[in-house]
Amino acid sequence: MNDASSVTPNTLFIEVSGAGLPEVDGLYVPSTEPPTKSESGTLSSPGYWNGKMAWDRADGKSARSPALSYSNSYKSWRICRLDGHLAYDNTCDDTLPPIDRKWHVYKKGVAPAPEVVVHHFDPRLPCPAPNVVFVTGGPGSGKGTMCELADIQLGWNHLSTGELLREELEVGGPTAEAIEKHMKAGELVPNEILINLIKEAMEKITRATGRSNFLLDGFPRSLKNMDGWYEIFGRESSLPEMLYFECPYEVLEKRILGRAEYSGRVDDNVQSMKHRFDTFKAETLPTIEFFREENKCVEIDTSEDRQSVYAKVVNCLADLTDKTLMDQPLTQKAEILLGLRPYPQSRHAG
Repeated sequence: MNDASSVTPNTLFIEVSGAGLPEVDGLYVPSTEPPTKSESGTLSSPGYWNGKMAWDRADGKSARSPALSYSNSYKSWRICRLDGHLAYDNTCDDTLPPIDRKWHVYKKGVAPAPEVVVHHFDPRLPCPAPNVVFVTGGPGSGKGTMCELADIQLGWNHLSTGELLREELEVGGPTAEAIEKHMKAGELVPNEILINLIKEAMEKITRATGRSNFLLDGFPRSLKNMDGWYEIFGRESSLPEMLYFECPYEVLEKRILGRAEYSGRVDDNVQSMKHRFDTFKAETLPTIEFFREENKCVEIDTSEDRQSVYAKVVNCLADLTDKTLMDQPLTQKAEILLGLRPYPQSRHAG
């Protein structure tokens, strides 16, 4: 039996699009159908049907409620037409309607089958504000490694500004041409473009996963970046906290040259290293000083071993991290990143 006190409330929203039967397309909201026995005899509760979450059409036009639900008899997810007849199905036992496989056109449906997207927040409303922590430090200070660990183990989303720019170029997004123009000229990408990419990425991830904690790796690089941040997010928005990974130049140089053997990065050499470090001192250190003055900067000595550094990062993020995630065992990938387990040998080695 499935009663309201034994299940997690259904707070998800489903968006259906691209159906051969256009009336099926649209937004589906958590069902408000009162407790009823389904065709398999299961007693359902609001937001649920046959033991799984269920949804009504947001416009209320469907003759069947719920309009998107799971059938125990047929072991499949089903979407109905406005007249209540079933139009599309997906045979599986997934907890949620599948978003990664093709739906099937059922008896009363019309090809093509629709695409289904799960939203963790009502897409008709503004996206909840993200919890943002800036992460900065010199080249080789361990920003990427620690951010990746926090992503894997603590549920924080790791966003690298460099990767966002490269992805926009690869997919040929609306600002790709402008980004390429500035990069070819050796110029910084304008704040408006960069920060809008950050904002769009955060909203997309938050809506798709429900995760709203973000580590911005390599941002801000300058005080001008902060001007752009406030232009997009508003001057009234609170100043995020910064994690500053501090490390002596000699250690950074040793790390960069050590990873040059396998990183494949064209800037992992002594000359590029010095230029990047000089740029960091000239543009980023004044930004770090600004955060210090605002009591928003936490300094972490990353010349220590990775396990010690990671423990400090965990402590810094603890207040906004799900305790169950903090208590879970280290994954194999996390152990590798922490140096507790060797990197897997290539299958083609030797």
